[in-house]
Amino acid sequence: MHAGRDLDLWTAAAGSVSGLSMAVASPIWGILGDRFGRKPMLLRSMVGGAITVGLIYFVQTPDQLVILRFLQGATSGTVAAATALVAVETPRNRVGWALGVVTSAVALGSAIGPVVGGLAASLVGLRLVFLGGGVLLLISTIPVFMIVRESPLRRRDPARASTLALIGQRPGARRALAGLIAAQGITSVANSAIQILVVLRLLEMVGQAVAAITGIAFGLSGVATSGAAIFYTVVTRRIGYVRTTVMAAVLMSVAIALIAVAPWVAVVVGAIALNGLLSGVIVPATASMIGLETPSEAQSTVFGINASSVAFGFFLGPLIAGGVAATEGVPAAIGVIAVIALGLAVLLATATREPSR
Repeated sequence: MHAGRDLDLWTAAAGSVSGLSMAVASPIWGILGDRFGRKPMLLRSMVGGAITVGLIYFVQTPDQLVILRFLQGATSGTVAAATALVAVETPRNRVGWALGVVTSAVALGSAIGPVVGGLAASLVGLRLVFLGGGVLLLISTIPVFMIVRESPLRRRDPARASTLALIGQRPGARRALAGLIAAQGITSVANSAIQILVVLRLLEMVGQAVAAITGIAFGLSGVATSGAAIFYTVVTRRIGYVRTTVMAAVLMSVAIALIAVAPWVAVVVGAIALNGLLSGVIVPATASMIGLETPSEAQSTVFGINASSVAFGFFLGPLIAGGVAATEGVPAAIGVIAVIALGLAVLLATATREPSR
């Protein structure tokens, strides 16, 4: 087999396998979180991530890397664990803002991380970056262990112990949660697909200068996501969660479509930043709606299922993007993702409801 094809296959496998294992493992960790506590699950996910990332330093073959990436997805899940803990411990009238801060921190880290990692790799080598990342993640468990406090777990009524029974106590909650979890999955499909398609689109437009321009574009997108995730509650307080997310999804569809037809690179970069801004509204808003719809005793389980949906979306998005781009071209693939984003708006408008605060 051609060496370049080998590299492509192993890169795709290493990139996708963690999402697949996380999709399977997240609901299990969520159930354990509701039973044994969300803080222990957060610490577990951080330690699991630290060990698996650090061990990549010692990898000698591609299959070893794929195995560690699989174990990383199965044992980590820090964002889902932190989201469940924050949702439970925050007063209901502040859940939207608190989960916005979580999303903002994740987005900012995603924007800064590749820059810092790239610089560090050029200075000390790629292997030491993984070892250093594992050590830093392990060190970060110290403030969580010492500072974060969790309220005593509320024990379930043995007669109604299942998560479905708890959710069923609230009329319409099951349908709303199903719609919201699906919405988070579709959002991750769109975002993961567009990351690949933007690179291909810019490659068509600028050729070899694509690396610098995509770095700027994704950096702006991360900053926009981070800012929107904090301040989106200003809009939700005025027009509500459902209207806010529906409008954001419609505008996201427009921004994605603009990437396909934009005649200038500056327009593409602006559309990517706008897409990041709108994702910074949809992701924390729907997460807040999930938190407000879910009984406190079932928060970890539901957010675990949600993490599974998000992880599967990140697995599925690149497959859709690559498949359509290979057969119909990059603009057509971007158009398909724009239609998916429009479908997201329809889902939010028809399958969700305004949560009580």
